[in-house]
Amino acid sequence: MANFQKLTSRAEDYSKWYNELVVKADLAEQSAVRGCMVIKPYGYAIWEKIQAELDRRFKETGHVNAYFPLLIPKSFLSREAEHVEGFAKECAVVTHHRLKNDPDGKGVIVDPDAKLEEELIIRPTSETIIWSTYKNWISSYRDLPILCNQWANVMRWEMRTRLFLRTAEFLWQEGHTAHATKEEAIAEAKKMLNVYAEFAENVMAIPVLKGVKSPNERFAGALDTYCIEAMMQDGKALQAGTSHFLGQNFAKSFDVQFLSKENKYEYVWATSWGVSTRLMGALIMTHSDDNGLVLPPHLAPIQVVIVPIFKKHDDLDRLLVKLDPLAEALKALGIRVKVDTSDKQTPGYKFADYELKGVPVRLAMGGRDLENNTIEIARRDTLTKETVSFDGIVEHVAQMLEQIQQNIYQKALNFRLENTREVNSYEEFKEEIKKGGFLLCHWDGTVETEEKIKEETKATIRCIPSRENIIAKGNNTIFEEGKCMVTGKPSKQRVVFAIAY
Repeated sequence: MANFQKLTSRAEDYSKWYNELVVKADLAEQSAVRGCMVIKPYGYAIWEKIQAELDRRFKETGHVNAYFPLLIPKSFLSREAEHVEGFAKECAVVTHHRLKNDPDGKGVIVDPDAKLEEELIIRPTSETIIWSTYKNWISSYRDLPILCNQWANVMRWEMRTRLFLRTAEFLWQEGHTAHATKEEAIAEAKKMLNVYAEFAENVMAIPVLKGVKSPNERFAGALDTYCIEAMMQDGKALQAGTSHFLGQNFAKSFDVQFLSKENKYEYVWATSWGVSTRLMGALIMTHSDDNGLVLPPHLAPIQVVIVPIFKKHDDLDRLLVKLDPLAEALKALGIRVKVDTSDKQTPGYKFADYELKGVPVRLAMGGRDLENNTIEIARRDTLTKETVSFDGIVEHVAQMLEQIQQNIYQKALNFRLENTREVNSYEEFKEEIKKGGFLLCHWDGTVETEEKIKEETKATIRCIPSRENIIAKGNNTIFEEGKCMVTGKPSKQRVVFAIAY
């Protein structure tokens, strides 16, 4: 049940506001296992909508779902040096395969005689186990491309956790594809990034920047990492999705070759791409306010809640004569509707609960409305309400849902535009980065300069933007050459710096 003790405001303590909102809106809670979370039914319903929308898009682009083992032999991770170095400190290791009763009667203990010949790693990501499998699937160019995705959980040992944003175990999808040519693999990686960007903007109502990661920020083992970056309301960046061009690194590590049309053996070209329950954190921090969640209608598990206001069940029955057909008419349009006939809470309690949970549209009808043929309609995004004629309410609600979707996207986009600034000197950068937002700066392209900036300011290069992005109103200098703000060396274009989650 919702707890209506007032949320800490974003202005007072943004981090505390986020942590409270996740729990009070019944999205998730800490579990008995340190660093792991319980995703509650309402939170999981949102994740299911994310899954369904993405899964449909994956299948429309020719991908199929599969499932690969949770446990990975340690030796597999040793085959790709850069990859294992990237994940070594985050791996959870299985060393034994059996428990036994403690001879002293103190429960169970690990059986020392059950030690595994080779330790198994709980997957931090699946490239190694999948490419060991692809070796069995690929022998000829006729076997390519392989376009597989899996929905799964992963484990990356985290000591400092925050629900959805950083937990030891989290849910995600990971696509892993195999191609005959470099060009096909690069095209695939870019295509999937565009799928993520379209989903983020049209379903989650989150404006994102598309670009490529700097070498220092690439996925371990990738030749290029393409990314979408979003700005949260505190001005910090959040990586909302990545797609990786892996080259032939994993094919060579696992000796995955194919006989080409020219009758020559060649190594396969690879990609991987994924998004996770971190998107839940992005959703909350992009749109929500001091009253609770604000959910985009395209993603909300309940798009419209109908609350009859009654004292006696006879009153409820009379209201439902009008409200039940209304709910069915809305459902016929594909709108997700709930009619709350519970008499366990007051209407005021219900209103506050659905506001906290971010339901986009609330309809309420009492006895006087019934007499006047009117109904009250409230919008979650603007917190406004009005009493309107019951006639035409179905079309009114359908139009309002689309207005809300566009409104919260535009609000987030305006915030990003207002908080994106060009900076030309390192001294100015050090001051501006404290204010948050995206800073567009010239950089000399070296790891040394990037690491110096990170060490001194905590800011990282979020992406090297692609030309298809409009980053700031009236800004036409992003792709002009200049001089690095730190070293004065030549720079081909500006890059996006920010403090990130």
